[in-house]
Amino acid sequence: MANIAEMTPFQAVTYYFDQACDRLGVRDEIRNLICTPDREMRVEIPVRMDDGSLEIFIGYRIQHNGSRGPYKGGVRYHPEADEEEVRALAALMTWKTALVGIPFGGAKGGVQCDPRSMSQRELQALTRRFTRSISHIIGVNQDIPAPDVGTNSQTMAWMMSAYAEEHGYTPGVVTGKPLELGGSAGREQATGRGVSLMIKEVARDLGIPMEQATVAIQGFGNVGSWAAWFLDQGGCSVIAVSDVNGGVRNTQGLDLEQLKTHLDSTGTVFGFKGGEAITNDELLEMECDFLVPAALGGAIHGGNASKVRARMVVEG
Repeated sequence: MANIAEMTPFQAVTYYFDQACDRLGVRDEIRNLICTPDREMRVEIPVRMDDGSLEIFIGYRIQHNGSRGPYKGGVRYHPEADEEEVRALAALMTWKTALVGIPFGGAKGGVQCDPRSMSQRELQALTRRFTRSISHIIGVNQDIPAPDVGTNSQTMAWMMSAYAEEHGYTPGVVTGKPLELGGSAGREQATGRGVSLMIKEVARDLGIPMEQATVAIQGFGNVGSWAAWFLDQGGCSVIAVSDVNGGVRNTQGLDLEQLKTHLDSTGTVFGFKGGEAITNDELLEMECDFLVPAALGGAIHGGNASKVRARMVVEG
């Protein structure tokens, strides 16, 4: 049996893709055609930092497959956003858009940086330079970026502005932009809402009343925080959440309003006084009805899967 833990992200994606092709009897030539990315672009992004130093960041835009329409996929800012990870995420976007039947292909972008340690001025300079470097391969009918890990609607506003400098006003060049620039209402909450709706349907199938369901959420960014809010509004008891710094647990249910106040003032859920401190690993091993991994990929693997005690894992 293959050891997924020893594979690169793209090797793991390809491994599962090949398993699906084996079941479907897909010919090798078709597999190779679909699995191989159409285009991979690597760029160097020089940015003058606030302290006067010049940093060179590495960025990628990988267009995996555009057979069904313009490439579509987010841009993530993260220290581990290397070529292998971005390539894997681009492939997954191809499968996602095809699965739900929308006329788009799959792509992904990434910049190796730590946005949490950068100022808004530095992030804007980085984003504008990155956008100018890839502007000739993106566009409304070509490739449409969106927010992902470490980016948000402000990032998309900067991308839209930088693209306009060379190509004119084109609001459709990105999705996930602010409402005042033509963004879609509800976009920010959409993924978290989707997680909550999925849990609602699964709970019904399992015969678990929402008012009795317990949920633990790893990752409290855009997806995890909105999932927690919608689940709380739906009657579930959110008993644990975490972010990169650690987590907090209260088996009686966390007070999300107080948690948000703590998060707004400290920038992290860790240290919240409304529960006991836990690690991310401890959260994954908690007894609960639903476990939502909503941080980076690979949280559950061969080394800890047997320790997961949730009745159901719902990916965020």
